[in-house]
Amino acid sequence: MNDRVGLDPAIGARLKRTPDGLVPAVVQQFDTGEVLMLGWMDDEALAHTLTEGKATYWSRSRGEYWVKGETSGHTQWVKEVSLDCDGDTLLVKVDQQGVACHTGERTCFDADRLFAADA
Repeated sequence: MNDRVGLDPAIGARLKRTPDGLVPAVVQQFDTGEVLMLGWMDDEALAHTLTEGKATYWSRSRGEYWVKGETSGHTQWVKEVSLDCDGDTLLVKVDQQGVACHTGERTCFDADRLFAADA
């Protein structure tokens, strides 16, 4: 990310961040409600997401920003961003192009179901 974009102070004041300045972002397919992944955003990633319309995250493992789809082509076009009632979690509704998970699965929750109640 080359452009430094500032987060609206009114939005920033509502966020409850982790000690390292991050907020979890639950990512959901806008039209089906399917949960795709969990990412992390700091103020700059959130500001970039809100202004550019492409989901942008902070990679805790790589220590850098990444715009979803920038290298893979699996872009997340942002349709809506909401803040939960406590201010400590974002809900990012996107139009996912291609797969959401780095493993090649549609979602990051496809491969390892721990429990499923009988239908």
